[in-house]
Formats: sequence, C-alpha cells, structure tokens
Amino acid sequence: MKKVFTLLAVVTLLVSCKTVRVSQDYALGTDFNNYKTYAYFKAGIDEAEVSELDKKRILRAIDSEMKAKGFSKSSNPDIMVSIFTDSKERVDVFNNMGWGWGGGWGWGWGGGFWGGGFNNNVSRTTEGVLYIDLIDAKNKELIWQGVGTAPLKSTPEKKVERTNEIVKEILKQFPPMPKN
Repeated sequence: MKKVFTLLAVVTLLVSCKTVRVSQDYALGTDFNNYKTYAYFKAGIDEAEVSELDKKRILRAIDSEMKAKGFSKSSNPDIMVSIFTDSKERVDVFNNMGWGWGGGWGWGWGGGFWGGGFNNNVSRTTEGVLYIDLIDAKNKELIWQGVGTAPLKSTPEKKVERTNEIVKEILKQFPPMPKN
C-alpha cells in the first residue's frame, strides 16, 4: 500500500511540474511542407490586448522558434502570424482529509481510526492565455492555431523566461504530425 501512495505522489508531482498547458487545431489536408517563410499580420498584432513590452517578448520568442524550425521572415511570406492574448483566474481547492495522519484508535465520527480531520486550502493564480494563429498568406485562411495557458510572472526577467517557455511549448506542435 505504501508503494501505491509513493507512486501516486510521484505521478502527481510530475504532472504538476508542467506549467504550460497547450493544444492545437489545424486545417486537415494542409501540406505544411509548402510553407517556408513568414511575416506578422500587423492588424492582428496591433489588436492583441497586452502591453507593448510583453508583445515584443512574444514576437521575439516566435522569431526564435520559427528560425529554429527553418522558417525565415519575408516581405512576401507563405504564412502570416497573428497573436491573441487573454487572462483568467484559476482557483484550485485542495482537500486534506487527514488520511493516515491521525491519532487515536477506534471508530466513529470523532476523528475515527484515521484521525486528522478535514482541511481545505484554496490557491488563486492569474493565468495568461496565448493564441498563435498561422494564416495562409495567399488564401487568407487560418491553417493552424496553437494555444498555451500558464501562470503569469511579475518580474521582467521571469516574464521573458515564461514567454519563451510558452511560445516554445505552443510551437513544438507545429507543423502537426500526421496521424497514421
């Protein structure tokens, strides 16, 4: 029984370490091998509701990841990159039911065999949501969208680090791998 609790604790710890949650959606049938160059969709970038400093952090991180994937910026691009941002409050409630920490012996409602009682902990975190849209420049159609959600950071250094992490995790899914 002790091994089961240890395994459960390790799995919970590993899952909670991944701070960026990502997802993607894309147009089925798109041949992503046809895309080699990109540029930013100015109207979309301008409308992103984020500070100019954060916007620059996001664009620098996208440039870095696109370059690492072999893409180059162009004035006549294959794809246009747009971003959209949002934020939300995440509330986590942890119930500590005192299992295994009790004192006292016997049965009943007064602490019982397990003892310890009940305890609730509430954690509130502001999370940022970043959408990265890739649009076919020729057809003006959305071909891929990645979304990343993560807790926000407050210092400039931590913001750069978190922005790079979020963008990297989102674009790790691009181009999508076909399912066989």
